[in-house]
Amino acid sequence: MKHILIVDDSTSIRQMVSFTLKSAGYQTTDAVDGVDGLSKAKSGKFDCIFTDQNMPNMDGLTLIKSLRALPSYGKTPILVLTTEASDAMKVAGRAAGATGWLVKPFDPQKLLEIVKKVLP
Repeated sequence: MKHILIVDDSTSIRQMVSFTLKSAGYQTTDAVDGVDGLSKAKSGKFDCIFTDQNMPNMDGLTLIKSLRALPSYGKTPILVLTTEASDAMKVAGRAAGATGWLVKPFDPQKLLEIVKKVLP
């Protein structure tokens, strides 16, 4: 079973993403911000990571850069799920190492299609 880390400071978003992924057979773990997400990523192994951009303590782009610096997450799909929709932010996300960019509110079916596409 593929294990996916969901990093978002919004409890309702974490619950909606987790519900969507679990309904498709994925295992999920939640983290409340970038610091918590990085800590959980270091102590576990995840096949894919969702992260918000705007969070307290550590934002999504900083989290992505920190994960990409770890050998175990060099090629792991990292998807940004955020309210940020500007091209400049998407370019910054790609530069940081993001695999994809989804804008909230998300369509559960599209989210699952993207996960299937990025996971081997």
